[in-house]
Amino acid sequence: MISFIKNLAIKAGMLCIEGQKDLTSHDLEFKSTKDIVTQIDKKVEAFLVKAILERYPDHGILGEEYGAVETNSEFKWIIDPIDGTTSFVHRLPFYSISIALEKKGELILGVVYAPAMGQLFYAEKDNGAFIGDTAIHVSATRELYNAVMATGFACLRAGLENNNLPIFNEIVPKLRDIRRFGSAALDLCYTAMGSLDGFWEMNLNIYDIAAGTVILREAGGVVTDFRGGRQFPEKGFAASNKGLHNELIHILTRFYASA
Repeated sequence: MISFIKNLAIKAGMLCIEGQKDLTSHDLEFKSTKDIVTQIDKKVEAFLVKAILERYPDHGILGEEYGAVETNSEFKWIIDPIDGTTSFVHRLPFYSISIALEKKGELILGVVYAPAMGQLFYAEKDNGAFIGDTAIHVSATRELYNAVMATGFACLRAGLENNNLPIFNEIVPKLRDIRRFGSAALDLCYTAMGSLDGFWEMNLNIYDIAAGTVILREAGGVVTDFRGGRQFPEKGFAASNKGLHNELIHILTRFYASA
């Protein structure tokens, strides 16, 4: 199953690379003033859904663009065809295809592919996390002042009054530095491989973080809501190594009401 999904993600990445070459403003649609979707997003999701249902016709699917295919199966695929559409449209490399599998409500498999950089991340429950053929693990950083973290601003794109800016202003002075890639799936993968030490964000959806969550957990990381619980991403989303997570949550908990 993991080999099938890895190959499928790579094929979807080829659709992105080819589609981006001829991308114009006429290919853009607006979900809201700032939230865009392209015809390539829709094409990639349709390709993934078709391929998965041909192989697993009884499985359920939840995709960002076309919604849910409901079944009575214990399995459900969770797909974000292009996580980081703004980067994709602006021809920046930080976008990814994100595919996760849930069994009886538990995330058990995740694949994230960044086609512009040729980075393929994947993990299965209890089998470790990898980039290509190389096993990955979260960093050993234990102090915030030594940490480099990432965040995003889906909340601002959605026009939310309660947003990430107060949290950002609270956390960033305590860190070594901050990064902003624009793909939650990649933020989680980079945390899983120790390039980042943590990630937090508000107003995410399950398809943004499902695959990355499997990969981060299998790399030894921790994923919670802003209070350290399991109500993510609805109540905020926080991810890091075990040594930093309590410090991160200590700050985020104060903003729980805004999550």
